[in-house]
Amino acid sequence: MIDISVSNLSKEFEVGSKILNGVTFQIDSGERVGLLGKNGAGKTTLFRILTGELDCDEGQVTIASGRRLGLISQIPVYPPEYTVEMVLNTAFNRLQDLERELSGLTVRMAADPDPDLLRRYDACSAAFESGGGYDTATRLNKVVNGLDIPPDMRARLFSELSGGEKTRVNLARLILEDTDILLLDEPTNHLDLRATQWLEEYLSHFKGTVLAISHDRYFLDRVVNRIIELEAGRPQFYAGNYSFYVEEKERRYQEQLRRYEKEQAKIEQLQDAADKMHLWAFMGADKLHKRAFSMEKRIERLRKTDKPRKERRLDLRFGEQEFRGDEVLTITGLKKSFGGRTLFDHVDLEVTGGERIALLGDNGTGKSTFLKLILDEELPDGGRIYLGPTVKIGYLPQIIHFTHPERSLVDTMLYDQNCSTQEARDRLAAFNFRGEDVFKPVSALSGGEQSRLRLCMLMDSRINLLILDEPTNHLDLASREWIEEAVADYTGGLLFVSHDRYFIHQFANRIWMLENGQITDFTGTFAQFQTMREKRPAAPQPAKASEEKPKKEKPKRAGGTKQLEKSVAAAEREISRAEERMDELMLAIQDAASDYLKLTDLYGEQKALEEEIAALYAKWERLASELEKARAE
Repeated sequence: MIDISVSNLSKEFEVGSKILNGVTFQIDSGERVGLLGKNGAGKTTLFRILTGELDCDEGQVTIASGRRLGLISQIPVYPPEYTVEMVLNTAFNRLQDLERELSGLTVRMAADPDPDLLRRYDACSAAFESGGGYDTATRLNKVVNGLDIPPDMRARLFSELSGGEKTRVNLARLILEDTDILLLDEPTNHLDLRATQWLEEYLSHFKGTVLAISHDRYFLDRVVNRIIELEAGRPQFYAGNYSFYVEEKERRYQEQLRRYEKEQAKIEQLQDAADKMHLWAFMGADKLHKRAFSMEKRIERLRKTDKPRKERRLDLRFGEQEFRGDEVLTITGLKKSFGGRTLFDHVDLEVTGGERIALLGDNGTGKSTFLKLILDEELPDGGRIYLGPTVKIGYLPQIIHFTHPERSLVDTMLYDQNCSTQEARDRLAAFNFRGEDVFKPVSALSGGEQSRLRLCMLMDSRINLLILDEPTNHLDLASREWIEEAVADYTGGLLFVSHDRYFIHQFANRIWMLENGQITDFTGTFAQFQTMREKRPAAPQPAKASEEKPKKEKPKRAGGTKQLEKSVAAAEREISRAEERMDELMLAIQDAASDYLKLTDLYGEQKALEEEIAALYAKWERLASELEKARAE
């Protein structure tokens, strides 16, 4: 069954510049699709057209009859007296209507035993029960706990919440409504790590259809199984998750580049021959003009492949200042409270040169406040923070603020960076601010563009301690890669707050986990930290049992290692064969891109093969673990 059908969709905001240009695709029931594209590519515009908030100029959008569609970024307006609890309970309006009807029917049946009333009562009762009417409180508590909506927030007025808090509450409401089709517009932007993982787990069991705009690469890998990318107003299709998309896009680029280069070589050869014929014709062989013109027409017919283009890599590099000494930062007995609530207390930490530290924790635990204490923007309630004498800090805040937002980009650079007009334009161009864009007022920039401008200004500073607060928030994939390249080349100290797991995995070699008013200090990568956390609850074991275990199992292992090695090797061969079949299937899916019936069959094969590969990996992991234990003992 097709849930969403889009046919020849076009939308134009500026004359002669179509943001959507003949977009055609369909999404089947139960599919999980990621919608990608640079900021401004038309992703949110497409969502607004799907929900009916915006009309298209051409084309048609069809949502399957009876399917309920919900958009996360579209936050309804509620009466000013509505609390968060009341907003959440609007998810049960349909069930509440059924409950009221059941009560009315009960009263009427007591006075009139009409069979029609009894049939209607049975129908309403069945609908109420199947809709979960008897466990709404349990469902609500499960969702709000997962999305980190505490009791004190549930009691607040919805109108008083921040934009991020409203988005989180609206996400919870849509989940509770049991919507058939979820349109997710950057759903993880306002979620911490725990809530993001909870949402991923929820979506893995969600029976409906998901279309998600996201720049969270881990989220896309875990949630979607198909990618639609909007480029120059047109869709490009990829039959896999984000990792598959990255590899397949590079493969297509290289293939197009080879075709283009082959065509150009042939064109150059023919053009050279045509030029010679024209020359010989001028020297007396007039008939060769006609052959040369014929050859030039052939050259034009050969021009089929456009030169492929890649997003230009920016030459980004932080201006680094030499660091002298061992101590970058020393924190002793640090304490901070707000409104009678202690954010953290008795914090003792020491940082030396070159460390890359991720400060993690749930929303509201005080991570940004901790950074402000280091930056001397807040005063501690107790304790001391000492910065080394040669430490020079560079700071990229989560919420970008410009003192004079009315100034143009180029004027902002001139006033704040003390550079010439040409230097300002060159630096802005390096960050993809070109042409007339540099004369826009800063206030006209999107949140991601303002982050890019602040980063452009920060790059010019000579620093040796870089502090970043959610550096990849609101940035598209290309912008995230730019900042990651700059951070990768930077050799000074790094302290950052982030919920972007890709960024954390890439850069952190030390973890500070802020929870329950304390900071857990762990030296190692984020993956190692997670492994430690998972193992920690099961760590205490009775000493006697651990001592006796080898003695009990030793007789069973005689000759077993060799057999286990054979079993592991056999499992690896099975996985290799299955993955080869998957590669062949992916190619078949690409070839059948325009044949819907064949694609449906191929997707069915893909799903079955994915399950087979998952089972093979589980078998391999079990055997490999047994082999490792056998070798150790």
